[in-house]
Amino acid sequence: MADTGDAACDVVTVPARQGLEAVDLLRLRHGVGPVLHDRESDTLGFLVPPGTAARWNLPGSACTRAGAAAPVAGGRPWARGSGWLVPPEGAVARSTEPERLRAAIHEAVNTLAVVDRCGGTAHH
Repeated sequence: MADTGDAACDVVTVPARQGLEAVDLLRLRHGVGPVLHDRESDTLGFLVPPGTAARWNLPGSACTRAGAAAPVAGGRPWARGSGWLVPPEGAVARSTEPERLRAAIHEAVNTLAVVDRCGGTAHH
């Protein structure tokens, strides 16, 4: 995939546990765009098309406008303490399609709730 350094995007942020599960689901079904891992706040940030923030409403997640200052600059994430879980060059697209991401996050939350009720732990 081409470097996304000059591309505008928005970023959907979720807790790492749900995000890792969603990444797995997306990889298996549709592919996933670049994903940041912020170790300090234990979150994942999915790059999504610009304009997504204006219509994103999913409890437990947030979508922010990154605009032209996308989280990529020379191939490096812009946030301190963050690194690529799925780097731009390893992604199947410049961004993850929002509705597919929404469905994957929803499924991840439900799957993890079942795991928690059964007393198990999902490992990544």
